[in-house]
Amino acid sequence: QVRVVESGGGLVQSGGSLRLSCAASGSIVSISAMGWYRQAPGKQRELVADISSGGSTNYADSVKGRFTISRDNAKNTVYLQMNSLKSEDTAVYYCSAAAQIYGRPYEYVYWGQGTQVTVSS
Repeated sequence: QVRVVESGGGLVQSGGSLRLSCAASGSIVSISAMGWYRQAPGKQRELVADISSGGSTNYADSVKGRFTISRDNAKNTVYLQMNSLKSEDTAVYYCSAAAQIYGRPYEYVYWGQGTQVTVSS
């Protein structure tokens, strides 16, 4: 199967920065899209940003100009650089990887366990 592990969350003051990392490992043939989602207390999980294997990116309007997603295909790793953080960015951040594994002809989306980001005002 595929294991997806996030790291880099923590507590930061408003206006500060954090960098999240996420690595996918296992019997991976290929990964198309990788992305970051977040879920704040009492709210639904929402897309923050995603990136294709070719480097095309997509951002939520609320993070455009502040967050940057990037990817290292050789390491099956995706990063999220978060600058100018606001209290409303406080949430659990989840990484996703749309991966094809050996023995399966189709992709499946795998999720990490999440990492907490708390922005204090």
